[in-house]
Amino acid sequence: MASISSHRHCLVIVFTLALQFIGQASLSPASEPVRRPNVLLICVDDLKPVLSCYGDKIAKTPNIDRLAGQGVLFESAYCNQAVCSPSRNALMTSLRPQSLGIYDLATNFRRSRPDAVTIAQHFQQHGYITQALGKVFHVGHGNAEDEVSWTVPHWRPKAAQYQLAASQANRRTSNNGPRGTATESADVADDAYGDGQIAVEAAARIKAAAENKDQPFFIACGFLKPHLPFVAPKKYWDLYDPKTVPMPQVADVPENAPSYAPQFGGELRQYSDMPREGAISEQDTRRLIHGYYAATSYTDAQIGRILDALDATGARSNTIVVLWGDHGWHLGDHGMWCKHTNYEQATRIPLIISSPGCAAGQKSRSLIETVDVYPTLSELAGLPARDGLDGLSAAATLKSPDVQTRESVIHVYPRGERLGRAIRTNHFRMVEWKVPGADASEAEYELYDYEKDPSETANIAAQHPEILEKLKSLLAQHREAIPQISAQKAAAAAKPGKSQDRAAMFRNRDKNKDATLSLEEFLAGQPDHDQAPKRFPRFDKNGDGVLTEQEFVSSGKQTESAKE
Repeated sequence: MASISSHRHCLVIVFTLALQFIGQASLSPASEPVRRPNVLLICVDDLKPVLSCYGDKIAKTPNIDRLAGQGVLFESAYCNQAVCSPSRNALMTSLRPQSLGIYDLATNFRRSRPDAVTIAQHFQQHGYITQALGKVFHVGHGNAEDEVSWTVPHWRPKAAQYQLAASQANRRTSNNGPRGTATESADVADDAYGDGQIAVEAAARIKAAAENKDQPFFIACGFLKPHLPFVAPKKYWDLYDPKTVPMPQVADVPENAPSYAPQFGGELRQYSDMPREGAISEQDTRRLIHGYYAATSYTDAQIGRILDALDATGARSNTIVVLWGDHGWHLGDHGMWCKHTNYEQATRIPLIISSPGCAAGQKSRSLIETVDVYPTLSELAGLPARDGLDGLSAAATLKSPDVQTRESVIHVYPRGERLGRAIRTNHFRMVEWKVPGADASEAEYELYDYEKDPSETANIAAQHPEILEKLKSLLAQHREAIPQISAQKAAAAAKPGKSQDRAAMFRNRDKNKDATLSLEEFLAGQPDHDQAPKRFPRFDKNGDGVLTEQEFVSSGKQTESAKE
């Protein structure tokens, strides 16, 4: 017994000495705890994958290409709605538009989820300094910045939108204020425009944050271009020969598509040198596409400036860098312009993630949604996962790009009272159009086969009910969409019969039965035909150039209340 006791005593001494040695080693400079990785989130407004690293043959985007060489490029990334505010809500909250019940520009996400914890707040709660520059959340149209997300107050540039007097000589009234020309090529420095100023400030913020060894940083940098107007210094226009820019190959809307599914560039038509209605000329089409490429190269150069600044700090090896576009953009395909649809050109986005310990210079075909960025960054940074998010972490895909994060993605777009909920697989896209909460028997469907028809020339839903049923089963795995919350509140506050009366007025004016009112339809029968055009931009809340039933009903009631 004595020998056993002595043996145990020796073991205790050895174990204690070992613990002391480990404790001393953990305090030595060579074994300091690894600091959590920094995060640089680069958001780009209206950027579709017309980038060299995505295979575009004429795009001049060396800095984004450089980032792709350092990380994983997602070839099948999709936004959750092809419009700014809902898409950015999805990025920052990991809640889809149909979970929030917000599909417009004006409604702040905290009206739906006042206690939502944004990705910036989540990182802030775990010791990060969080900062935002430029456009991260959508601000405007009645929507506001989410100041609680940022340790340091949000920063925005103070730059004029145009540099040439001629660009503003014949400004056109719109619901977003006076609009000049849709393009501008000015022989000015990069910093004359907002994105150049954002890059300068971001570089300084990155340098200062990297010098703080006590806290990691989360910096979100939101660039404004290539959003309209397509303005950029002349040297970026000079990168392209306008004769060689890729012109639209499909002129017509998809055959058999619902009449309300496409749109024809109401946002673009607010600009002073664009026709209010009808086809965009070949000359203007070429100029606009040239301008989009020029603005993309301009923003690429600003991204290069902040990547250079990060490299110069020595913190690059411990920084996660994300490049994300909020949605795609129609450049004349199918006769469509801007975003605001459920089609491929509006919903497919660029997404590149470069993270320490993950794959570099590789591409992944895994489907991924915007809502997946939040949980992915949380896992990569070693933060605890949050419950109640719509997104899935793609961290495993970043380590092994052949691993699939999702087998399908979902995105939405509203048309009047209808909501188009789209399921996209690697092979097909199905869109279900119906009023949220209505029975599925009332729905109208679109179906596209991207292996046989990558340009979406024909809706084949009627010809392939067996495929439709399989995709309906995927859609059934998602909860029903919440209707637009502002519409719910407006309906609750309405006087008895008022909403119904205006809804009837809308249906009577909608002569072509496309579930929207054009300016011509809106003006028909107006008793004050000289004043009525001034009301149209105020009614057109999302700036797409047509009125939905919701816009007509709710804005009309506000106008009536103002008169009372």
